[in-house]
Amino acid sequence: MSMQPIKRGLAALALLGLALPALADTTVSDAWVRASVPHQQSTGAFMTLTASTDSKLVNVASPVAKTVQVHEMTMNGDVMGMREVKSVELPAGKPVTLDPNGLHVMLMGLNEQVKEGQQVPLTLTIEDAKGQKQTLEVQAPVKPLTAEMDAGHDHMHMKH
Repeated sequence: MSMQPIKRGLAALALLGLALPALADTTVSDAWVRASVPHQQSTGAFMTLTASTDSKLVNVASPVAKTVQVHEMTMNGDVMGMREVKSVELPAGKPVTLDPNGLHVMLMGLNEQVKEGQQVPLTLTIEDAKGQKQTLEVQAPVKPLTAEMDAGHDHMHMKH
C-alpha cells in the first residue's frame, strides 16, 4: 500500500491550518463568574474581550444556565435597571470589559448553585465585520459573592 495519498492529505491539512489565522482573532482575559447562594436563580459572568479586527459578541451560552444574555446597566434618574443587548461591539485592538457596573453576561435559570472554586464553561460567539463567526470556549473561575473586577489576577488568555 502506497503512503503517497496520506502524505498528500497531511500536506493539504497543514496548508489549511496555515490559512486559519486569517480569521478574526479574539482574546478573552480575566474571565470570572460570581458565586451564587442556594436557590439563587441567576448570577453574572465578567471578562475582557479584545478582537484583532472590528467584531461583535453576538451570543454567549453555558450548560450551567437555561438562559444566557448580555445585559447593560441603565440609570433612569437614580433608579438602576438592566436591559438585554443583542450584541456587543468589539472595535479592533480595543479591550472591551464586561464588568458588574456596565455590560455583563447574565446566567439565568441556574441548574444548580455556582460555588467558589468551580469552573463555569462559557461558549462565546464572535462575528467579524465580514459576517464570519468564531466560537471561543472559556473556563471561567467562580469567585466569591464579594469579588469585584480587580480582585485577584487570574489571567486567562485564550486564542483560537
